[in-house]
Amino acid sequence: MRTPCATCELRASCSTARKESRLPHHSPEKRPFDIDLAIVRLRDAVQPFPKAALFELAEAGFHSPFEVLVACLISIRTRDEVTLPCARRLFALARTPVTMSQLTLDDIDRAIRACTFHDVKARQIHDIAARLTTAYGGILPCDAELLQSFRGVGPKCAHLVLGIACHQPYIGVDIHVYRVTNRWGYVQGRTPEHTMRALEAVLPQQYWVEINRLLVPFGKHICTGTWPRCSTCAVGDMCQQVGVARHR
Repeated sequence: MRTPCATCELRASCSTARKESRLPHHSPEKRPFDIDLAIVRLRDAVQPFPKAALFELAEAGFHSPFEVLVACLISIRTRDEVTLPCARRLFALARTPVTMSQLTLDDIDRAIRACTFHDVKARQIHDIAARLTTAYGGILPCDAELLQSFRGVGPKCAHLVLGIACHQPYIGVDIHVYRVTNRWGYVQGRTPEHTMRALEAVLPQQYWVEINRLLVPFGKHICTGTWPRCSTCAVGDMCQQVGVARHR
């Protein structure tokens, strides 16, 4: 039987070390996840970054249910840096269902042309405005079932409208809320919808709206999809780093 040479043993040792260096480090000293403490820390951590688009628009006065819904539709598959000017250009033309329904499809499309699927979204926005004008007196009620009856409106946009504009306790789960809360190990959800239901079971209700406001900038700038900044994370001592292979 051959005895491994020193060079072979060294190579095997180095290979093992390289593999281990790529694995996430889960310290046995991690503290249990304390959501109240995490929220306090996150409020400070996101201060230097731009606000999530829908919350920024609401703070600027575009906070009616219809305006938040329109802004959310524009934001789908679109970066906040594009969503904000698109929404502002459109709201400079119309801010209510009645005035929006009076615009042509080309008017709407030109205003939001920089966002993804702008032509589809222009039709959706115009159709929603027309339906609200004829069937609901030009007002969008704070009704989850009605919101999700509109083409292109899913739970995320419906819940953000209800939370931001209607001040009702709903969780808006976008890609950042989905990724970050699962990475923490706070919930285990296979999809955004599963994650939403899991969060409804464990997240204190006073944070249901705020969780989106905090985790959008946190997910964009700190807990990023690839190479998250774990070494400077405000909740790193509690995060289980689920699925993190490499980090900064």
